[in-house]
Amino acid sequence: MSRFVSCLSEEDQEFDEIKNAAAAFYRTNRVPEELERALGELFFQNPEDVHGYLANYFTELSSQPLISRLNGKEVYDSRGQLCAEAEVFCMICNREKRMSSAAISSHLGQKDPFLDWQAKSEERAYHVKTAVHWIVEPLNKMLKEQNPCDQSDVDQKLSNFFMARHQEEKELKEKEESLSTSEQEVEVPSSPPEKKKEKKTDKKKKGSSEKPFCPAEPPEPLLPGCLAIGSVSLAVAKSGAQIKGMPLYKYIRALKNPEDQARFHIPVSLVTLLSCGKTSPGKLNLLEEVILIPNAGQQVKQVLNSPTTPLIITMSTQLQKEMMRIMSTSSKAGVTQAILSDSGVLPVNFDRPEQALDLITEACNNLALELGTEIHLAMNCAGPDLMDYDREQWEKLSSVIGQSCVLLSDKTNKPQAPPLPGVTGHILKHINEITVSDLISVTSELQGSVLLGTTSNESCDDDSLSDIAVGLGLDYVKLGGLASAERMTKYNRLVSIEEELAQQGILVSKEQHSPPLFTETEAQVV
Repeated sequence: MSRFVSCLSEEDQEFDEIKNAAAAFYRTNRVPEELERALGELFFQNPEDVHGYLANYFTELSSQPLISRLNGKEVYDSRGQLCAEAEVFCMICNREKRMSSAAISSHLGQKDPFLDWQAKSEERAYHVKTAVHWIVEPLNKMLKEQNPCDQSDVDQKLSNFFMARHQEEKELKEKEESLSTSEQEVEVPSSPPEKKKEKKTDKKKKGSSEKPFCPAEPPEPLLPGCLAIGSVSLAVAKSGAQIKGMPLYKYIRALKNPEDQARFHIPVSLVTLLSCGKTSPGKLNLLEEVILIPNAGQQVKQVLNSPTTPLIITMSTQLQKEMMRIMSTSSKAGVTQAILSDSGVLPVNFDRPEQALDLITEACNNLALELGTEIHLAMNCAGPDLMDYDREQWEKLSSVIGQSCVLLSDKTNKPQAPPLPGVTGHILKHINEITVSDLISVTSELQGSVLLGTTSNESCDDDSLSDIAVGLGLDYVKLGGLASAERMTKYNRLVSIEEELAQQGILVSKEQHSPPLFTETEAQVV
């Protein structure tokens, strides 16, 4: 035998070694068994597309997709402002594939868009640049080889990273403040006696002429780069849904409650009819907007089994057009040519709240819509501009109007804060460092009283908010007006989900799922 082997050429010996190694490789990876099983099933199935069948068969045997890398880039939102977009890439069947992307909004600074706009633009640019750096560098390394379907683990890592950066920023500021205090303690020559006396007199006069007022709470400082956390979390969730072959709303429902996949309902869409406040003409600063609340039983769009049900979008659009007609033809003082704002809402040049309500009432009468029966109204008041920030003021407000009005508080930035007196509902927005797991946690604790809202600067082509609202099982969603790309994209997504659920027979009607927050016995004031 040794003589026979020695007679083989060197080339033949190398080929023999390769064949033995290949055979061992195939046995180790069970390739012959899987080939035999695939060919057997192929013969009995007799598919039209033979190679497509084999491709699907072996795709199901492929390894679990893992995140290969993250990419971050600067994009523009619906108002032309910079935003950070996160892209997720995964290795699938030994090839890298771009799975999804997400760019969530951020709230920076004052509501007045014209107040120091250049400084705010520079601040936003710095926040976005930092977020992109986070995505491309530390978050990319941290999530490499991570299973994109393990949302809770991904979000925990993202939150831990954010808290570590937040602690670093806090320690840095404390160090800077300590150095500043040390410099101030350096001895400085005292001022002349006469000047000190004059300064004391001026202070006394000023104090006697002003009444003490509780100052506004300073805005929560945003950590530069926090946009990366929420954007990556949503992008990973969208990737997980794609890998599982599920729409995003069903994927989020599975994350929240894996056993509840048989019953879905569409959140009641609160449609903004009029915008007031500081960004609109007129003196009506303390009334932010007037909102239409559809009645229970109304659908976003007509579905197959309910041909006579009133349609929310159709009704709201007709009401908006009629208000525009009234404003354009009216000769009343304070009325100007009716045009829609860039957020799809009708801004009004009014000075008193009753003017806005009179306009809507007249339009409803012209269209034979009954207020309080077919539709309800809500007024979103500018709470921070209406009162000071003591808890005592909330208690007084609740005792005065709590029986006739619904008080909502924002749970976005302080989800763990104790509830305010009289508050029966909560507004939640997906912004900054809020992860998908955070949304699930907050809505689970406050089930039945959460209203998911949009922001004013979102992506024009992202409809994820509609999926999130349905997946979380919320009763309300506030998408804004009906005449802008970023809003209508979300409304259209709600329509698609509604039709899909109706066709599958798992859409729960609104009559069976009566929203608890706004009832017919309450005056609808937000």
